[in-house]
Amino acid sequence: GGPAGGPHSVCMVSDFFYPNVGGVESHVYQLSQCLIERGHKVLVVTHAYGCRKGVRYLTNGLKVYYLPLKVMYNQSTATTLFHSLPLLRCIFVRERVTVVHAHSSFSAMAHDALFHAKTMGLRTVFTDHSLFGFADVSSVLTNKLLTVSLCDTNHIICVSYTSKENTVLRAALDPRIVSVIPNAVDPTDFTPDPSRRDDGTITIVVVSRLVYRKGIDLLSGIIPELCQKYPELHFLVGGEGPKRIVLEEVRERYQLHDRVRLLGALEHHDVRNVLVQGHIFLNTSLTEAFCMAIVEAASCGLQVVSTRVGGIPEVLPEDLIILREPSVKSLCDGLEKAIAQLRSGTLPSPETVHNKVKTFYTWRNVAKRTEKVYDRVAGEVVLPMNKRLNRLMSHCGPVTGYIFALLAVLNFLFLVFLRWMTPDSIIDVAMDATGPKGAWTKQYFLRAKRRVKEE
Repeated sequence: GGPAGGPHSVCMVSDFFYPNVGGVESHVYQLSQCLIERGHKVLVVTHAYGCRKGVRYLTNGLKVYYLPLKVMYNQSTATTLFHSLPLLRCIFVRERVTVVHAHSSFSAMAHDALFHAKTMGLRTVFTDHSLFGFADVSSVLTNKLLTVSLCDTNHIICVSYTSKENTVLRAALDPRIVSVIPNAVDPTDFTPDPSRRDDGTITIVVVSRLVYRKGIDLLSGIIPELCQKYPELHFLVGGEGPKRIVLEEVRERYQLHDRVRLLGALEHHDVRNVLVQGHIFLNTSLTEAFCMAIVEAASCGLQVVSTRVGGIPEVLPEDLIILREPSVKSLCDGLEKAIAQLRSGTLPSPETVHNKVKTFYTWRNVAKRTEKVYDRVAGEVVLPMNKRLNRLMSHCGPVTGYIFALLAVLNFLFLVFLRWMTPDSIIDVAMDATGPKGAWTKQYFLRAKRRVKEE
């Protein structure tokens, strides 16, 4: 492993990465960029997206491996535990990886990478980006998988205190190895522009995936009630999903075509242009670990009205958000309060709100805190095989524990076979693109310029 406090060689692993767009994708990218800026070597491993496969380099030399693995469901790869070992082992050895950082409990590749990294004796960190229930079948299965994955992981990062409690309960963890590091937003991407608003009307903006979990059924109850009460009210809805038809039916039934605009799927770079057209931002989520959308909206100077669920109350101070229970009546009450403040001119100016929010969640701060986790992990021991098997059997129940202990032994034997076929010593070491000896760092270019001048 790398020295505690020294530069680390970090491998980020997740099924979710660009060109796919979403919260996990942007988190992995932004965190990687800030860690590179802090002098660490960072690479990303994900699965191939269409014709994007092989090795690609992104901004500042961020190296991305797009592996030829088949997608099974919802952009997540199929897992057999063993087919990815030769590929991941080759990358970990070639790149001299010291810390494997996996993202998202929905990513099969992230769980695979944790399993293989532990077999190879590497330090492991896991970031959980989701909040989860305990009752339905998919929750029970994911929670079981999470218990197996995290019982011998060095450190876990959650995005809010609510999310931490949720993860500690779901995976039966020691709370001392779980840190809370919130998400961040790039304030330069979300700046206010009051000139884009139509001040003759009041515009409520909603930007989210149109799915049940985001509370679109609540939105379908709020729209007709408030449009009837306030003739100058307009709704601007960005996002796509199976619940879009519910909003289309409401628009049709109440003849609101001129007052409810459904924009469909938005590219990430278009979100700001939609937000600045509104006065109020509405979030109707039924469950949420952190909620980046409300930070982005507040950064654009909008008054935020949101459901009081999950980690949302931790995200913004009380003077920047109106929190209500997840019911139509309660949210209508919150929106009416915001409309009254807007009419009376008591809301703070968009610029004031932006200046306040931009100091809250910065990627550099997230990177600094994540670096501390890497330093801590670098000084820890990775469980040897016998202790790892004991941990699996004692933590994961009599059936699951023994099954995964057997898989861990088979994985280890497969690794021994691969090392016999191709010893680590004959695998070529890749040239560093980032980190202390990075070919893309400014010092490298300056040295190269100097050499050219001398010649």
